[in-house]
Amino acid sequence: MDTDNVKIGSGRKILLIVGGGIAAYKVLDLIRRLREVGHEVRCVLTAGGAEFVTPLSLAALSGNKIYKDLFDPTDEHEMGHIQLSRWADLLLVAPATADLIAKMTMGLAGDLATAMLLATNKSVVIAPAMNVRMWEHPATVANIATLRSRGIKVIGPEEGDMACGEYGFGRMSEPSVILAAIAQHFQLSGRLHGRRALVTSGPTWEPIDPVRAIVNRSSGRQGHAIATALASAGVTTTLVTGPTALRDPQGLEVIHVETARDMLAACIIARDRGPILDIAVCAAAVADWRIDDVAPQKLKKGNRGPPQLKLTENPDILENLSQQGNRRPRLVIGFAAETEDLIRAAQEKRYRKGCDWIIANDVSASANKGRGTFGGDLNTVHFITATTTEAWPMASKDSVALRLVDRIAETFGVSHDQHP
Repeated sequence: MDTDNVKIGSGRKILLIVGGGIAAYKVLDLIRRLREVGHEVRCVLTAGGAEFVTPLSLAALSGNKIYKDLFDPTDEHEMGHIQLSRWADLLLVAPATADLIAKMTMGLAGDLATAMLLATNKSVVIAPAMNVRMWEHPATVANIATLRSRGIKVIGPEEGDMACGEYGFGRMSEPSVILAAIAQHFQLSGRLHGRRALVTSGPTWEPIDPVRAIVNRSSGRQGHAIATALASAGVTTTLVTGPTALRDPQGLEVIHVETARDMLAACIIARDRGPILDIAVCAAAVADWRIDDVAPQKLKKGNRGPPQLKLTENPDILENLSQQGNRRPRLVIGFAAETEDLIRAAQEKRYRKGCDWIIANDVSASANKGRGTFGGDLNTVHFITATTTEAWPMASKDSVALRLVDRIAETFGVSHDQHP
């Protein structure tokens, strides 16, 4: 995340849960920085965290007592874990270990930290830190996806050398990055209240027969993240999504479709009801073609070789929404997924489709170092308008969504200082 353009808010209550890992030493600097900008910090120290930092150091920096034991009679009398979890404006888990992330996913509540995470009704942000193999393990990948689908924001991890001697993704983000993400979280809250948005997400499935379909590798994570960020900013948001494995984001309307024609129809309905849309973000990976004549029965192997499939072009949703007219959204944003000549292709697409902005992402394997944008958690994008082209650094799709919504708010003349 770019920390240079983020103004730091103040006056919030942060409940910091310190997990067990060598990265716990970073929370000492983080607490200092949080207090410098006016936040109040209370700390929950897990048993693992206590192996790396002491209660005394956390208490000295936070200026508050440290909470450790779920069954401490004094703590439960003064401020029980339920009240403590709801005292905060934000719960921050740093470092969030693989073990703690797994417990959060399963809803376990065997200690003070997990009990508060299960009992809270406030926003939760986690900063993962673990060995690269643990981060890449399918169990952790699935757990992170589940937490994201529940609205939990994930900061990092970053790529680099690790204490174990390996290299890769797994380093906890630096305190400055975490601080900037927290600032963005609070700045977005209610910032675009009263605006209306439409977001498309995920792939489309174009049937060949009752069994087979033309599909692509889009996971829907970027589109879902954008819809979630808009809703967090106070926007009345409709998400039109193709088939994905993601849970529906909370706090917004979700319409499920399968084909490109279904998606277009749902978008037109959402566009035409109520006042003019303020924002339309076409992040879905819509199939360019469909089968002209879908087989009513499953196609069988035979002596005549493979079937000859006749393709026909699908409707262009971005172009349709960008057409000038009384119902055109005030700001139309498209996505361009390319594998070569990224900037030129995206600029031409923006002009050809008639949209205001294009978010161009290189989905080639070489550009993403084998991690891939489609289906992955990371994205490397270029922000393109009629007059500017900006390269944004590789970041999580949540971070890309927050940065995009920040730009949208600036376009509508909403400054950081107008909201807490």
